[in-house]
Amino acid sequence: MKQAIVLVGLGEMGGVFARGFLRAGYPVFPVTRDMDINQAAEEIHNPLMVLVAVAENDLHPALSDLPEQWHDKLCLLQNELLPRDWQAHDLQSPTVISVWFEKKKGQDAKVLIPSPVYGEMAEVIKASLESIDIPVNVLNSNDDLTYELVRKNVYILTTNIAGLISGGTVSELWTSHQDLANKVANDVMDIQEHLINDSVDRTRLITGMLEAFDGDPNHNCMGRSAPARLARALTIADEAKLDVPTLREISGKTAA
Repeated sequence: MKQAIVLVGLGEMGGVFARGFLRAGYPVFPVTRDMDINQAAEEIHNPLMVLVAVAENDLHPALSDLPEQWHDKLCLLQNELLPRDWQAHDLQSPTVISVWFEKKKGQDAKVLIPSPVYGEMAEVIKASLESIDIPVNVLNSNDDLTYELVRKNVYILTTNIAGLISGGTVSELWTSHQDLANKVANDVMDIQEHLINDSVDRTRLITGMLEAFDGDPNHNCMGRSAPARLARALTIADEAKLDVPTLREISGKTAA
């Protein structure tokens, strides 16, 4: 029998991964919020992988509570994820996947573009997700991973924050509000550069964002978390003393 995979968090996204792992022949050991994670680590002390698939606000508490014997087994997926998030917990070289499919309750997973993954367990993730028809692209380097994480952040933050003004779909955003989208994206990229402490290729990132737009042109821009994403972006900008004028303008308009 193959080694077990521990799944921390069993929401909609975690359920997709669980199905893929099971289809690929891996036993899955779920850890939910009402379970003692240290007791779980005693029972499954040497898993193949520990995938953390909790909600965004629960990521850092989950990483803080992660038993030490699981640290070198870690796999992460999350929106607005960057290397600084796992480095803050002294976690080294986890496998990381930038998820480009969405899963809503009562619906099948919907793929926008292939999901890039990097790390020791990349091939296991790829085989497992592709067994349930979700395409995955294995990356070659940490630099490639950082680009992909930033690209996902630019997509999410630009569509959500610009969507507070434009509403509508990502296709409509680019067709009818391209200047707004570009200004928001550039403010977002200012923040991303601060967070990764490096410059980014803005032309490449815009092209990458548009590839995702083409993958699901009817995707709605503004999710429920859009106001919180804007507030969080402005908090980071304030701490870094960044101008981000378009984000501040949108904040003023939506607060009125």
